[in-house]
Amino acid sequence: MNYRELCKRLEKVYPSEGWSEATAIVRLVLEIRFGMTYTDIVCGKVSELSEDEQLSLEEIMQRLEKGEPVQYVLGEADFDGHTFHVEPGVLIPRPETAELIPHLKVAGDQPYRVLDIGTGSGCIAISTALDFTNAEVEAWDISEDALRIAKGNAELLGAKVKFEQHDILEVAEILSVNRNLSANPDSTIEPKTFCLEPEVFDIIVSNPPYIAEKEAKDMSRNVLDYEPSIALFVPDDDPLRFYRAIAKVGKYALKPEGQLYFEINPLYAEEMKAMLEEEGYKDTELLEDQFGKQRFTKSIRS
Repeated sequence: MNYRELCKRLEKVYPSEGWSEATAIVRLVLEIRFGMTYTDIVCGKVSELSEDEQLSLEEIMQRLEKGEPVQYVLGEADFDGHTFHVEPGVLIPRPETAELIPHLKVAGDQPYRVLDIGTGSGCIAISTALDFTNAEVEAWDISEDALRIAKGNAELLGAKVKFEQHDILEVAEILSVNRNLSANPDSTIEPKTFCLEPEVFDIIVSNPPYIAEKEAKDMSRNVLDYEPSIALFVPDDDPLRFYRAIAKVGKYALKPEGQLYFEINPLYAEEMKAMLEEEGYKDTELLEDQFGKQRFTKSIRS
């Protein structure tokens, strides 16, 4: 097989993107898995692969032809200049998410604390720890698979991050119950215990599930069939479910004037802004990504 034939095979999977998307994927495979430069590729080195290498390449092509994302096939994805291990247990890091990282810092050189909720592969938490050496980073996820992968990435990249398993919806509920009990000192109900100190974080950041179920019909099969639905979808009747829970936790865990950052669904940008104001945050900004979409929010705990 040759380079052009490989690209042709993937045109069937990425017809809307045309030749360029198929070409980019094939080049990525050849560069990462077989160490070929672009010059090697155009000079026909593909046809000079050994028999074992050809068998390996064919196995890769068969997976790609079924629509499996190339990041899962190769087991890695680039994010913020770092290479992360990924597999179907975590969402594939997106380039636009990396635009959050420069915001996750404070003025000066003093140590500060960051909490990443729903860490997945650990890309946000680990990149923050690597890019800002005075940041003390903690990361949560509900998924054991995600935490296993994130811990492996932290070790691989030499990042110091504290990982914990938590269900953010449950955490928000516990804090809500305890707050109500504090307001009713005569209650005989025992408060629930949760080891989270108040007002300890300078920054909380999250890229939670935010795609409404009704949007699935317009999504590509390689996302729907392979990426974890738990990291993607929210009910149509409650699209801000995770944002609201995290905002409530932030009111407890953020220091006064602490910063809350979200990656958001642009379809619900105004609803997000209104919700954050209702929860008592101030100076909420809608931040655009490189494509001009309202992709992030920044809020301050008042």
